[in-house]
Amino acid sequence: MIEVKGITKRFGDFTALDDLSLTVPTGAVYGLVGPNGSGKSTIIRHITGIYRPDAGEILIDGQPVYENPQTKARIAYIPDDVFYFNNASMREMAKFYAGIYPNFSWERFEKLLEIFPLDPKCPIRRFSKGMQKQAAFVLCMAMQPEIMVLDEPIDGLDPVMRRQVWSLVMADIAERNTTVLVSSHNLRELEDVCDHVGILDHGKLLLERSLSEMQENICKILIALPDGTELPTGLDILHKTSTGKLLTLIVRGKQEELTDYLNLAKPLFMDAVPLTLEEIFIYELGGVDYEVKDIIV
Repeated sequence: MIEVKGITKRFGDFTALDDLSLTVPTGAVYGLVGPNGSGKSTIIRHITGIYRPDAGEILIDGQPVYENPQTKARIAYIPDDVFYFNNASMREMAKFYAGIYPNFSWERFEKLLEIFPLDPKCPIRRFSKGMQKQAAFVLCMAMQPEIMVLDEPIDGLDPVMRRQVWSLVMADIAERNTTVLVSSHNLRELEDVCDHVGILDHGKLLLERSLSEMQENICKILIALPDGTELPTGLDILHKTSTGKLLTLIVRGKQEELTDYLNLAKPLFMDAVPLTLEEIFIYELGGVDYEVKDIIV
């Protein structure tokens, strides 16, 4: 289990993380989402022991991460911009990681090279961005870590390779109970793989729940009411739009309870639609104030 407790980090006058706390259960796929500048990469660098917090602590199974080689050896990290030694090949980097990670498997490294069409003797810097990400996954999975921390892991990969990567990651979770913390702007893809989600905004945790619980507690309702009929009062409406008589409501609450309550208005039509993670993200961050806006001239 990863426990982030009251982490604060400042860079000069700028507060990147503000008393941030979150919990990643063992064996979970935890999606960390938020707008640009919300602090996602900063908290990831704390979790991987790169940054030292100004306040608070980060524990993995009760052990601190910062300046703790034994704990760090359980973590494999793929950053947004992968970095390797100048002119190093995959095989040379594999030798380096094999000396650090006790579970590094040369057998697995060779098997992964059968899946990813990469030349292990070629300098990684000559690879395209997508090929460098593939190389990062080969090395990461050969380490056989207990925890994978992934920052925009599929950026630059084609759709087929994205599916291949997630298939391998999910197999590790099922077979080895690997814990995965992933930050990505591709919310549609996260929705398919995550079971827990944390939403960051301005260095604070806006909310943290299982994805199923999050989807159960916010609902999109399409409803048309008879002329002269108003919506029942007491609804926690996050956003409302209308097209003719048809209203589209984003409402906080459970679907069955909301539709039962709205039936009191005797609607001409009503349908409840589950929200996607992307829609939940938008409306939890402020609804209409965070939507795409047009410039009127």
